[in-house]
Amino acid sequence: KMKALTLLSLLGCLITANKAKIFSRCELAYMLHEEGLDGYEGYSLANWICMAFFESGFNSAAEDDNADGSTDYGIFQINSRVWCNNYRSPTENLCHIPCTDLLSNDITDDIVCAKRIVRDPQGMDAWEDWTMHCKGRDLSEWVDGCDL
Repeated sequence: KMKALTLLSLLGCLITANKAKIFSRCELAYMLHEEGLDGYEGYSLANWICMAFFESGFNSAAEDDNADGSTDYGIFQINSRVWCNNYRSPTENLCHIPCTDLLSNDITDDIVCAKRIVRDPQGMDAWEDWTMHCKGRDLSEWVDGCDL
């Protein structure tokens, strides 16, 4: 009986570890700063935070289906047509990753893929919400009060 309880407890921890997370603004800013996104390809940390807010509301499990049959995944809403493989629609899978890996509370793989995306000539214009809500604006409020 004790072994079963231990196993159930361990299983519960594993399931919890993979649950989605809605990050706070400063928590996400700290993580993205630690992962080297501040100034990456010329984009300030505030650009990344603004983009993530308008793409996913800082939700690591955000998923959105598009009219073309592709799906956007994770905190940065990375598209399955080009960047990841959802095993349902055609993909180039340029980040070499299953799309479901972009839905966990560990956003390291999301960050690696976002870095790959922003290296393309489009830069952050690849994210429509960034272009509409963040591009060319004073974004200092997105990192104000965060202890970085």
